[in-house]
Amino acid sequence: MAGPVTCEYRRRPDLFRATCFLASVLTILLLVFIFGEILTKAWPAIHRFGFGFITGVQWSPNREVFGVLPVLIGTAASSLLALLIALPLGMAIALFLSEDFLPESVRQIIRFVVELLAAIPSVVYGLWGIFVVIPIVQQFGTVLSEHFGFLPIFAGPAYGNSLLTASLVLALMVLPTITAISRSSLVAVPYSLREGSYALGATRWETILGVILPTASPGIVASAILAFGRAMGETMAVAMLIGNSQRLSWSLLSPSNTLSALLANQFAEADGIQVSALMYAAVILVLMTLVVNLAGEMVLRQTQRATAGLR
Repeated sequence: MAGPVTCEYRRRPDLFRATCFLASVLTILLLVFIFGEILTKAWPAIHRFGFGFITGVQWSPNREVFGVLPVLIGTAASSLLALLIALPLGMAIALFLSEDFLPESVRQIIRFVVELLAAIPSVVYGLWGIFVVIPIVQQFGTVLSEHFGFLPIFAGPAYGNSLLTASLVLALMVLPTITAISRSSLVAVPYSLREGSYALGATRWETILGVILPTASPGIVASAILAFGRAMGETMAVAMLIGNSQRLSWSLLSPSNTLSALLANQFAEADGIQVSALMYAAVILVLMTLVVNLAGEMVLRQTQRATAGLR
């Protein structure tokens, strides 16, 4: 009886492994198929406009002139600004959730609330931004423009729908990603490192700043990269708040645009070569997001090896 049972138990893991392998291959093939379809639709624009599509500053469907440089700058600027706002806040929350600064019950509540932010639909963030963030940005933006208008980032009139407004809402949207991954990295730091630091006479904050944070820094970097990729791909909230302007401007108080918002706003009414141009923009967005996410995954795996002592 032992022989057949052993064979049966061997077949089940093999079947499970084969199913998982098949699912993985299908996922990769689906990704290749999607990218291939987008690339095929974009090829007429790629062949016609070439690299000038990336360096062009005008988007005029009536004249069949297409350039996405202002949109690329808006995509990078909004994502980077959101990251600069969310990263310190996310690290602070992760630190308080991983250390014993607060009672366990309070930490669980805060953790639940932060994770709940990730479940809120994008359109709700957009509506909240319209009714809450836009009036605040317009009010304080006017003050910044009056007193610091000599700086390019605060030059010109302050608009409610602006790069700054979209970046503030994006920061709130990527906050759960930064907090969750940073907390996991902080918790994974071996407790022996803390004890060794305390044994050498270091205070609690000296241990946190000199031992724990440097050890968990690869995971924190990975959280920042993944959050940056999420911010670049965000569509609905950004389209509702950024102003959807194709004009090249360096002011945070002026309307701007992103690749995802451009696709969402213009694809429904596009025709002819404009459809191909939008697909060209989609190819660029896919490549940017793919590169950022792959970089984040590599850093995250390196962090896991380091915290496991496998470096």
